[in-house]
Amino acid sequence: MNPVIQALKMLGGSGTIEEINNKATEIAKVSDDQLEVLHDSEKGSQTEIEYRLAWARTYLKKYGILENSGRGVWALTPKGRQTDKVNGKTVRRYVQDKHKQARKAKISQVVDDETDIEATWRDELLATLLKMHPSAFERLTQRLLRESGFIQVEVTGQSGDGGVDGKGIMRLGGLLSFHVIFQCKRYQGSVSASQVRDFRGAMVGRADKGLLITTGNFTKDAVREATRDGAPAIDLIDGDLLIDKLKELGLGVKTEIVQVEQTIIDSDWLLSI
Repeated sequence: MNPVIQALKMLGGSGTIEEINNKATEIAKVSDDQLEVLHDSEKGSQTEIEYRLAWARTYLKKYGILENSGRGVWALTPKGRQTDKVNGKTVRRYVQDKHKQARKAKISQVVDDETDIEATWRDELLATLLKMHPSAFERLTQRLLRESGFIQVEVTGQSGDGGVDGKGIMRLGGLLSFHVIFQCKRYQGSVSASQVRDFRGAMVGRADKGLLITTGNFTKDAVREATRDGAPAIDLIDGDLLIDKLKELGLGVKTEIVQVEQTIIDSDWLLSI
């Protein structure tokens, strides 16, 4: 919890989840090996560190230290700006006591974005993506790019093509355009730096940008390699970002408002007849 608070203070009081996670792991001196440990290798691409940091943010929000917007930006509250350090046990006890009080009062708790309900649909979507045929996943990527503003998107998927699965053109404001080639990796593991280098070798001289999409995640070295000085930049989309984008574009994901009917027994009325 404290590295999260310190990270937000260093970021100026607010930051995205990615910014907070990167700064907090730096503060906590988390090793590269620890950063790559998956929370549940059978279910998703979220690492153990990301999982714990998500719960740290959730507890700090309930404790009044943090707040977050619907756009994924987290910030320190006035109380948080005046707090440099918390006792983790005290925070957990406070949140747990609030939950107990709410249950006694029969108050339905609003589930946070990063708790079980959120995780359930994300796990289901990722499991479905992993079951897709490789060619179907490539077609999904093609549709995703088209919905995101790309034109002339083609799936090539030719063997011996350096891992290139397709190409397209990104138009910006109707004025600028960039030729992009992309590669899809539909698996649960981590994409390594060597795989990023191999993909870059395939794109040199053929496109302005490279796009590497995976249902898994990227090692820290892979992220560094993708943005290495002096080399063509490669944009990375991991499983979490892919899932967010599919939801945003409504591709295979529907969001519905569900009204819940609550029945309340008026014992006093019945017993007074």
